[in-house]
Amino acid sequence: MAPTNRVHSCGDDLIGIDVTDSATAQALATNLRSSGEWLDVVAGIDSVVLRFDAALKDAAKALQRASESLDFRVSASSDGLGVVEIPVCYGGENGPDIDDVCQQLGLQSDEFVALHTGGQYIVDMLGFTPGFAYVSGLDGRLSVPRLEEPRVNVAAGSVGIADGRTGLYALPGPGGWSIVGRTTYPLFDASAHEPFALKPGMRIRFVAVDAG
Repeated sequence: MAPTNRVHSCGDDLIGIDVTDSATAQALATNLRSSGEWLDVVAGIDSVVLRFDAALKDAAKALQRASESLDFRVSASSDGLGVVEIPVCYGGENGPDIDDVCQQLGLQSDEFVALHTGGQYIVDMLGFTPGFAYVSGLDGRLSVPRLEEPRVNVAAGSVGIADGRTGLYALPGPGGWSIVGRTTYPLFDASAHEPFALKPGMRIRFVAVDAG
């Protein structure tokens, strides 16, 4: 692991580890969970947060143990997860912000769709709302800021972009991303053993489809 990784206290029973990317965060989190010595391990896009039992382990000892955990080789790979094709109906009622986004970027809608479907993406993490996927790999020409006024409710299956990422809404809820389309892919299935279809490290390709 890179020597620039930083281990620091971020609460009475919390330790933060800053890393370089989401792949390293996921691999480190997996390694830490397997040790069994942490109450909780949460991976973010470029960090991992550990919770320890402050009644059994003092903060200095916990920091030392966290620092020692950095001495491992990242071997996690997304290859075994395959590439998931996500069908997206762009624009119209499904993507109410696509015209404003195209105006900001100086693109025609078909140019936007070609760029958004032209790359391969990685699920960095799930968070914000249950199952919401933060997805990296967005073409730099499609970068727009978050909406000035977030929506109170965004439909499940909505595909949004903001701050250089694509976001996928597994469940309905509030959101400030520009909604450019919607997918019928079953991002959430309450009856499934693992109800949320996407996982960190999973590779994604978006495929444009017509509204059904």
